[in-house]
Amino acid sequence: MLNRLLPERAFYLGQLFENAAARFGSTPVTLDQPLATFPERGRDLTYAALADVVDDLAARLWAAGVRPAERIAVHKGANFDIALIACAAARIGAVPVTLSPALSGQIIDELLRRLDQPWLVTDADKIDGDLADLNLESLTRRVLVAGTREHPTGLLLAGLDDAPRRDPVRMHPSQPALITHTSGTTGVSKLMVHTAQTIFHRLLPQQIIAWPVRRRERVALCMSFVHSRFFHSLGVFLNYGNPLDVLVDPDPDVIGPIFTRTRPGLVETHPNNFIQWEELADAPGAPLASVRYYSTTFDAIHPRTIQRLLGASRRRNPLMVQLYGQSETGPISGWWYTPNSARETDGRCVGFPLPGFIKVRAVGEDGAPVRRGEAGHLEVRSRGRVLTYLGEDGRYRSQLNGSWWRLGDMGYLNRLGMLFLIDRDIDQIDSIDSNLELEDVLMSSLDELLEVVIVKGPDGTPVPIVCTRKDAPLDQDRWRKAVQDMPPMSDPLHVPFADLPRTSTWKVQRVQLTRMLEEGSLRTVDSRTAAR
Repeated sequence: MLNRLLPERAFYLGQLFENAAARFGSTPVTLDQPLATFPERGRDLTYAALADVVDDLAARLWAAGVRPAERIAVHKGANFDIALIACAAARIGAVPVTLSPALSGQIIDELLRRLDQPWLVTDADKIDGDLADLNLESLTRRVLVAGTREHPTGLLLAGLDDAPRRDPVRMHPSQPALITHTSGTTGVSKLMVHTAQTIFHRLLPQQIIAWPVRRRERVALCMSFVHSRFFHSLGVFLNYGNPLDVLVDPDPDVIGPIFTRTRPGLVETHPNNFIQWEELADAPGAPLASVRYYSTTFDAIHPRTIQRLLGASRRRNPLMVQLYGQSETGPISGWWYTPNSARETDGRCVGFPLPGFIKVRAVGEDGAPVRRGEAGHLEVRSRGRVLTYLGEDGRYRSQLNGSWWRLGDMGYLNRLGMLFLIDRDIDQIDSIDSNLELEDVLMSSLDELLEVVIVKGPDGTPVPIVCTRKDAPLDQDRWRKAVQDMPPMSDPLHVPFADLPRTSTWKVQRVQLTRMLEEGSLRTVDSRTAAR
């Protein structure tokens, strides 16, 4: 069956929609926002319509001068057309570079320098906003403008209506096919080079896992369009012919009415968005009632969130499927939770390494493997590992231990081979065994918490940074009761949820948060002024 679905040991983004349309052309795709460059196409499309959009965009990129093997950075406002432009670039043999809309102009400046004068697809709002202080003429080969508003800095793609369609260009499967970036939780993002082969090796286990939902369930995706995970999810469900909802805005007030109308059977988003969606469990119209499968990756998910989401489903035997992985390697381990098992789950458990695809070990400071149950630095072997960090190959190789890749996470494997996370290496605090474990306990104890992050204060004391739903007041008595058996910590800093520095996948940037704490630039909810 898989040989029919994935006949080549390579995943070509440029023909993803074309191949899906050939088999399931009339399958519906619903958007929450129209395509920025082609708003006239509306929000209700099909596989065939999207294949035509990709083909059209590819023709326009070629007409603008883009050629095979050239890098083309895509950095524009959040919209599904980010992924479609990337697929269009791949269709003519170029190498798409997807850069998050959330990245600052300063970081974009650095990444464009590493890309060595790529083409840049952006929009007028970005040029006038985040990119206003950049010398785009010297940083890029040429600027192409997405959307419908012209800008004198570049060529408007929407204006190239007469561009002739072209046959797809296939590069060798071992050549660069996609460049994405790391989350940037520890500083400036690194550029990761993927090939059609490495992407395939990530896709295959996910295709197997998703077999039960083939064509049977409507799938809602609300994820970062610049992350490789989004392209894998597209690959899985387009191959299976599932109807899709592709969503930009994760706000529960936006998501609830959409789910009430489309009634998806599988939903996938970032773990921190699922925390926000807990409030949909009791929302009017029961927007989560139709969900049979919740899917998440990027990071471990809090047990409280799993329980609430599964409890909101009215489907028989709902499941939460969790994959743990890293941008550099793809999925590493996986597990699933039922309403019963969710009540007893350990939030630090991220399941079994994917059999036949992944090997994981924990090693000591000397690089030698430690015994089962003993904590160490986690390392992985994966055929889906990226080729390098563009412009930082030495940094990439510094994380290799022979054929093993150092993940940057501390954890252990129990006697059964299940993988448990403790903390990121860089986030460890001497007086606490696991920040993440304490955060899980606090989230489960205090329903009003939307986020809690424990970081090291300027004097080395652990400082809990907390956010509540709707920034409601924190009950100090309930807090003191929740932390009474925990290691000593400072009083909590109650911060507006919108102020937390986040990555494109909604992870909290702990290093930046620690820096803001040291600088005294964190606002508190009560004062709305800097906390010092």
